[in-house]
Amino acid sequence: MTRSGGSRIRVMLADDHAAVREALAVLVNGQSDMQVIAQAGNGDEAVERARRTSPDVAVLDLSMPVMSGLEVTTVLRDAIPAMRILILTRHGEYHHVQELLRAGANGYVLKQSSSEDLLQAIRVVASGKSFLDPLVAGQITQHYSAEAQGHPQRPMAEEPSPREMEVLRLVARGYANREIATELGISVKTVDAHKANGMSKMGMSSRIELVRFAILQGWLRDS
Repeated sequence: MTRSGGSRIRVMLADDHAAVREALAVLVNGQSDMQVIAQAGNGDEAVERARRTSPDVAVLDLSMPVMSGLEVTTVLRDAIPAMRILILTRHGEYHHVQELLRAGANGYVLKQSSSEDLLQAIRVVASGKSFLDPLVAGQITQHYSAEAQGHPQRPMAEEPSPREMEVLRLVARGYANREIATELGISVKTVDAHKANGMSKMGMSSRIELVRFAILQGWLRDS
């Protein structure tokens, strides 16, 4: 799933520090393939401006007044399913990442990472994939690996079919069911069935379990 027609990636920036937003806007607008179409200084503004402008990618600070990045993610995931959500924060702790992935964020970048990492993240999530900051991904993988050793995954009752695995990969990367249906040329109802059947065969009951599996399998690092 790549962007068609060579159009620019339309980006919204939400951060309560005006200087940070301005610096990010200069960086993003300096790219030939992306442009900032909206800015917000708190979570409430982020929701309102995202609803009004429908950006391709919303870059959200995790710690914002009025509504946090987590709360904004939860609201916007339901309000604008096609929009990609990228979290930009100084917090790389496992529980922050887990909460954001569970809420439906498509990417997670640390503010202390390079500008190139942020630009890559915007492009990756805009193309429909997930992005985890390299500094965060290693920590999460270690955590999940240690957790898996203490709580081994239940054996699969049955191997998922190739189409079920294809659907699960897209779900783990943050695609909405409607987008998966369009990409694979099947109905939304069929997507629901493949997802439910695949997760049942793998002994999973939630998206966060699927994302955990995807990280360990390297699905989110695929180009």
